[in-house]
Amino acid sequence: MKSPTPLDRHMPQLPVPLHEFTMRFTSTPRGARLARRLVSHRLHDWGYPYGDAVNETVTLIGAELVANAVRHGHVPGRDFHLSLVEAGAPGTSYTLRLMVSDTRGERLPEPMGQGEGDCAAGRGLLLVEALSSRWGVVMRAPGKSVWADLAT
Repeated sequence: MKSPTPLDRHMPQLPVPLHEFTMRFTSTPRGARLARRLVSHRLHDWGYPYGDAVNETVTLIGAELVANAVRHGHVPGRDFHLSLVEAGAPGTSYTLRLMVSDTRGERLPEPMGQGEGDCAAGRGLLLVEALSSRWGVVMRAPGKSVWADLAT
């Protein structure tokens, strides 16, 4: 069963983090490109090599989430924040969680085709839905965080 929809604001707690990467980026296309590249590099450093299905999947999810933060969550003078965590315990499966936070809380992810007259709105979130184990949105002050988990 796919879990949370954008309207379900519950984010399950992860087990003990094994690795964690967090960074702020400028809310620009250049910041989004750098975030995407650093996700791939960090995953490679954590044992998910370039070209590996996990690396490519999480990098694609990250690309969609940071593109949305830049396009729809941009507030002048405010950055977006990216967090990548690998969690789990020896002998169990691991979970990779990617979370992108922006400061625009009034614009929440919307189902495909319902975004302000843009017929392409929500298509990137369909990829996130299809590729992740679960995803959702949590509100924060200020703004929101969109997160996606991938079980490895």
